[in-house]
Amino acid sequence: MAEVYTLGESMARISSTITGPLRHAHALGLGVAGAESNVAIGLARLGVDSRWLGRVGDDEFGRLITSVLRGEGVTADAIVDDVANTGLLFKERRTVEHSKVLYYRRASAGSRLTPEDVDRAAIEAASVLHVTGITLALSDTARAAVDHAIDIAREVGTTVSFDVNYRKTLWKDGEAGEVLRGVAARADILFAGVAEARLLVDSADDDRLVDALAELGAAEVVVKRGAAGATAIIDGARYEAPVFRVTEIDPVGAGDAFTAGYLAEFVTGGSPEQRLTTAAQCGAFAVTVEGDWEGLPSREDLHLLDQAGEVHR
Repeated sequence: MAEVYTLGESMARISSTITGPLRHAHALGLGVAGAESNVAIGLARLGVDSRWLGRVGDDEFGRLITSVLRGEGVTADAIVDDVANTGLLFKERRTVEHSKVLYYRRASAGSRLTPEDVDRAAIEAASVLHVTGITLALSDTARAAVDHAIDIAREVGTTVSFDVNYRKTLWKDGEAGEVLRGVAARADILFAGVAEARLLVDSADDDRLVDALAELGAAEVVVKRGAAGATAIIDGARYEAPVFRVTEIDPVGAGDAFTAGYLAEFVTGGSPEQRLTTAAQCGAFAVTVEGDWEGLPSREDLHLLDQAGEVHR
């Protein structure tokens, strides 16, 4: 059985092959995207058994998602929904420095996830249940599925990992804070970016954000700061993640990579320092290539950040 069980929506990713407005692209790239599946792939590449649950359409995009995840070594519980289509994500590189992501996921197959889809036995067998705020925002049934999965995990003693992953366009005005704060209070491991942390807690001091989040109840809290690193409170002690300097090509997926690296060390008994180091390494690798997960490292890759510019023959 998988060490980490996760659930959410994966979509077909359609990317412009040029820099500039999407309407001028004469060719588009096809791939797969989704926060939870990104984490599952990241874990698999680091040698950790991972399992992903989600709904896909009875279409070529759904078959693409299923084949990619299974090809990457993830146990994919891809439920084929015969009513709705697979959601789509369009990715535009508007300038060299700025990317734009558009979602076509309303009433998608992924949004039709239900509590009945959740595998109780898989959660009981897992070390960690990982969920995100994205699934909470997709639909009432998807939110109920996450709540049900957390209920099971807390009942059987499986660690609950929660990445806030706030997506403004998915939420009704004023709704997100309360819902996300409630789930954060039930988590054992909590990940948030700086803006996401401010959504959950009232703190004008960036240095105190992690402390304020810890007061919600999670034993392990990590505030991700992108290229500036990360700050964590783990079992009452404060830690700083190392920073790895790389040439950024595409920032999308870096947060999921960081989470995958952290959880990989957590389930294998790594120290807090090792969890944060591997997390930071994975985040750095993710931004060095185009794509949401394609640059995620294997264990053997991690040392390459210390050998910049070398050619291996």
